[in-house]
Amino acid sequence: MYSQEIDVLVVGAGQAGLAMSEHLSERGIPHLVLERYRIAERWRTERWDSLVANGPTWHDRFPGLEFDLDPDAFASKEQVADYLLAYAEKIAAPIRCGVEVTSVVKNIGQPGFRVETSDGIINARYVVVATGAFQQPLIPAVIPDGTELMQIHSSSYRNPQQLPAGAVVVVGAGSSGVQIADEIQKSGRQVYLSVGQHERPPRRYRGRDFAWWLGVLGKWEASSPPSGAEHVTIAVSGANGGHTVDFRDLAASGIRLAGRTVSFSNGTLRFAPDLGSNIKNGDATYLSLLDEADEYVLRNGLDLPEEPEARILGPCPEDAMNPVTKLNLVDDGITSIVWATGFAVDYSWLHVDAFDENGRPKHQRGVSAELGVYFLGLPWQSRRGSSFIWGVWHDAKYVADQILIQRGYLADVPFRQVNPTTASPSGNVPADGAEVTAFGAL
Repeated sequence: MYSQEIDVLVVGAGQAGLAMSEHLSERGIPHLVLERYRIAERWRTERWDSLVANGPTWHDRFPGLEFDLDPDAFASKEQVADYLLAYAEKIAAPIRCGVEVTSVVKNIGQPGFRVETSDGIINARYVVVATGAFQQPLIPAVIPDGTELMQIHSSSYRNPQQLPAGAVVVVGAGSSGVQIADEIQKSGRQVYLSVGQHERPPRRYRGRDFAWWLGVLGKWEASSPPSGAEHVTIAVSGANGGHTVDFRDLAASGIRLAGRTVSFSNGTLRFAPDLGSNIKNGDATYLSLLDEADEYVLRNGLDLPEEPEARILGPCPEDAMNPVTKLNLVDDGITSIVWATGFAVDYSWLHVDAFDENGRPKHQRGVSAELGVYFLGLPWQSRRGSSFIWGVWHDAKYVADQILIQRGYLADVPFRQVNPTTASPSGNVPADGAEVTAFGAL
């Protein structure tokens, strides 16, 4: 028989799962949160040692609990993990750690889903997938296995000491890539940074953090990225108290810059000759935000100090004018590559009709194409801010409301009991043939 029945099963106890639990509890909806490791495990063990949040603590938090830090500080990864643990305790989230969900299939002849876990089988009326989008480290198939070179993803990078002696190539110029490249360079290594398309906002402007500017300018509420910018990274840093990322400064520190990584053969790594245009386009997004901020200040009569020096950009780095188009591993002494190239999703355990031909969730604001399955924590789930702690909290509120609506429709509908021996042989019923009682009034 099923070892447990529950109205809502939430998979994952990171920021998305906690937000979901809070809103379900407020609506009186019985639920259980399963986490295969610990609460906020990725913050503790899948980030580099010196990582800090990219947003100040006044911004990157849940509405119901402040960080025990200066509001303008940038929390370390351990402080973020501790914050999420404290939040779980504050809302008394019903979390079961150390339990992995291995399969979810739709029931036949009764509502809900059969959920197989490492701790038994659960029958859930609704399933919320709160595992987020950062599941499988993505390393492009550029350099074949067997090459005498250490290849490591940014999620496995911890500090420069774990890399072999020699020069390092960092691929990816978003927040992770630029911070890792800077840290490795300061450890005394020669670093080559492969820079693709990116946005480059100011860390602060006219006395306000860029997170504040995105808020008052309505950019956090954008429902979708601009056309062609779906995979453009954002280069901004909370390291060392927070600073604006400028590739001119990185070049001045000794980091060699190259364009987008394109191929590898005969011991040589090749780059596109697009570094100059990538930096130019990043500068354009930077200056555009300053323009919008100045216009907002003028229109609203705000007393914020002018900052004309923010518009002074130095000369383009030498590498942008004479781009590095190839590096030979032996000749240039390169012994390791750090791939700061993002993540792929992994829903191999979720056997429902909720995905497109590329394996991406089909949903509207988290309500999936498979009735009864919901997603939470996806980038751009409803807005630009969906991937942030405060953003996922608002998305969770919407998803909880949708679950409440569905429960209301079925509140007075009787369900017949199902004999598993007459149900589909696809694995949707217990193998022992025991009778399963439907949920009845929900």
